[in-house]
Amino acid sequence: MSVKKNKIIIAGGGTGGHIYPAISIAEAILKKDPTAEILFIGTPVGMESRIVPKAGYQLKLIQSGKLNIKGQPLAKLQTLLKVSFGILQSFWIILTYRPQFVLGVGGYASAPMLLAAILCGRKTALWEGNAHPGMANRVLSKFISKAYLVFNEAKKAMSSKQKNVWGMPLRSEIERICETSSINAHPVFTIICTGGSQGSQFLNDRLSDLILQNPQWHNQIKVFHQTGVLDFNRIKNKYAGLACVEVMDYIYDMPSYYQQADMHFCRGGVGSIIETAAFGVVPVVVPLPAADNHQQHNAEAIVHADAGYMLLQKEFDQAQFKKIVTELMQNSLLKSKMSKNLKQLVPLKASHKIANDILESIQS
Repeated sequence: MSVKKNKIIIAGGGTGGHIYPAISIAEAILKKDPTAEILFIGTPVGMESRIVPKAGYQLKLIQSGKLNIKGQPLAKLQTLLKVSFGILQSFWIILTYRPQFVLGVGGYASAPMLLAAILCGRKTALWEGNAHPGMANRVLSKFISKAYLVFNEAKKAMSSKQKNVWGMPLRSEIERICETSSINAHPVFTIICTGGSQGSQFLNDRLSDLILQNPQWHNQIKVFHQTGVLDFNRIKNKYAGLACVEVMDYIYDMPSYYQQADMHFCRGGVGSIIETAAFGVVPVVVPLPAADNHQQHNAEAIVHADAGYMLLQKEFDQAQFKKIVTELMQNSLLKSKMSKNLKQLVPLKASHKIANDILESIQS
């Protein structure tokens, strides 16, 4: 008699902060149950359409979008129709694929699939990466009994009965390095700057201005500056071949750069913050201004743990930025303390805990 395979749907995506944790969870599930079948659900507009197939997983796309209350009536109607059609597509996928478990990881595809799964009586769970959950997950948590959280601060906003704060599911190569690495001093103070996968003109200008205005640092620091494709030539020309700065449009091997870094000048996406924390690299976060301020809430969680700094874009003070960098350069004890605090925020093996819980839920 053939044994029934475990079939699991992982729905969501949009950005790397949703996709890479989802892939980490999928990897952990397959390590524990190599016969399991995993189907990813995304939308045509998200990064998952490129990343998930490259990782070796099957991906189906549905229609969805963000119901923006402040949008124009026609735009809201179009999005409502897309979401409604996405729910119908989700019903069809569940009826034909017949999963035992559906995990929503945030992003446009998550809500339609979870709603269909709930109505079809499937076992479900939410993964929430932000310190302040978005509206969709807050509403869905009223109907989904299980939530996997990265930040303890998220518990108060979620209505799920079982709220597990297990941390961020890290990419396997990052977790392997973090398990064996320690906090070491570097020959020179090293800064990484990233502004998300597309880069940030605001961050690019603030850091390049700081470096160029302080020539006394040029033989004391090293800067790895990811600009994004659109701003690469402008920033490269702005530095004009300054020896202490390496300008890149995109950093593909982040773990190797994290291992060299002391400070990360970045946005407040949960993926960037948690990977930075895992390596003990002190973040100076400028949250991307947004209506829900979820990046600001993520940064506030880091500041509250005395593990990094936050500078709001609308109130950005270049003098304060210089003061922070100077403090980290000159005070090795402070930097070491913050690095230790950061590592304590990132418990390892989160993906394995989530995978265990999913497989146990299927069997129960």
